Amino acid sequence: MIVKHIDFFDPHKIALSGQAFRIDVIDETHVELVAFGKYLQIACLGNNNFAFSCDETTFDEVYVDYFDLGRDYCSIVNSINSDDTYLVAAAEFGYGIRILKQEKFETLISFIISQRRSIPAIKTSVERISERFGAKIEIPTLDDVFASPLKKDYYAFPSAEDMADATLDSISEMGVGYRAEYILYAFRDILNCKIVLEDISKLPDDKLFEVLTSMRGVGTKVANCTMLFGFARTNSFPIDVWIQRILDKYYGGKFDTTPYVGTAGIMQQFMFFYERNKI
Repeated sequence: MIVKHIDFFDPHKIALSGQAFRIDVIDETHVELVAFGKYLQIACLGNNNFAFSCDETTFDEVYVDYFDLGRDYCSIVNSINSDDTYLVAAAEFGYGIRILKQEKFETLISFIISQRRSIPAIKTSVERISERFGAKIEIPTLDDVFASPLKKDYYAFPSAEDMADATLDSISEMGVGYRAEYILYAFRDILNCKIVLEDISKLPDDKLFEVLTSMRGVGTKVANCTMLFGFARTNSFPIDVWIQRILDKYYGGKFDTTPYVGTAGIMQQFMFFYERNKI
């Protein structure tokens, strides 16, 4: 266990922000997640202090990037145009939300699954895929500051290689509906090196978007979500039904991202979380 003081960090809000589908609230002070083949639990100790169920090396090598802890979110919030009262309120309501930098293949498959589905349904399918094709994870011994995990067993999200023997039928059994075909083509594209995720991660945003949308079943929204949450392209601004509702109601149908070059995706997350959770 390690304890860190972190400003602008709220794991509960992050868990409810729709970015990732393997991060869950245990209770009012504990959150757990599975990422990069590891189980992590976070205990909120108060005064921006947090306990993490990992060692210092793992925290530095995995979770600093995963939670985007090197970015100054306070400055980003301060850059919001004060005349934009909706975005100001959204950023205040979403204080502590950071953009997760997730494993690329998992993010791609997860957001292919997400098309026209609720978050609980997405989470169920992602868990089924992990249990069917992924490796079992060893849960670390948890100190008294942590809570009991929500489940007995946890599994890593599989790599494309782990899914090499998957068929359309076996993927369909994961409850993904018509998206099974898209998942099949996606991991085969990666297995056959038609798409090399580490190579395309070096492309500029427009070219990366072009490659992703060339994949079967990957449209504008899925590509932008994959770019934002898997490739850390925080200029991406995914538009789903929630965001479109916001744009229509408050922005005349379109949000001008020009003032927020490099941070538009962060603004999108504040908006999304606010609209879904405000009373």
